[in-house]
Amino acid sequence: MPMSRSPVGPGSTVQERRLTAVSGDQVAVPDPDRLIHLQFRRFAGCPVCNLHLRSVVRRHEEIEAAGVREVVVFHSPADELLPHTADLPFAVVADPDKRLYREFGVESSRRALLDPRAWWPILRAVASGLREVVHGREHLPSTTPHGGRLGLPADFLIAPDGRILATKHGEHAYDQWPVDELLRLAAVHTTPRTPEQHG
Repeated sequence: MPMSRSPVGPGSTVQERRLTAVSGDQVAVPDPDRLIHLQFRRFAGCPVCNLHLRSVVRRHEEIEAAGVREVVVFHSPADELLPHTADLPFAVVADPDKRLYREFGVESSRRALLDPRAWWPILRAVASGLREVVHGREHLPSTTPHGGRLGLPADFLIAPDGRILATKHGEHAYDQWPVDELLRLAAVHTTPRTPEQHG
């Protein structure tokens, strides 16, 4: 059953908080020095999530150079996430009770998997994921993932003052901002620094 979507959207303000990443690091949201890309994924080892996150990893330096910090939320417990996320170069947060999902209006729905637009990415993700598992680079997900398989992705771009600058609530399991769109949004919302600020 879908959760009711909250009114969190562009122009809303995110309350300051510190999230604990599965690595144990504390993550300030908002970040006082840069934009935060807060993305909500599904469960630990989710093949379509991994397919997308590999694209983020490949361009992580480019994302950081654009003044963006990645923070990725899953609805799995930390102990389930750790084997799947230990090598990721950004903060991964466990939210097994879905408190953040409710706050940001991130939903679950059967259309996550039933929407035909998701089918090709799912096939690609499963094939790619199996290849990664065979080569020891990824682990198989649980057959009964915590929080279920019907989560929808969502993206939020958050300014240093806590304002939400842009959002996307996915309509199916592989409906999120590609890296190019994230970089475009960051460029739109980043004020160029003056020489004095660099100095």
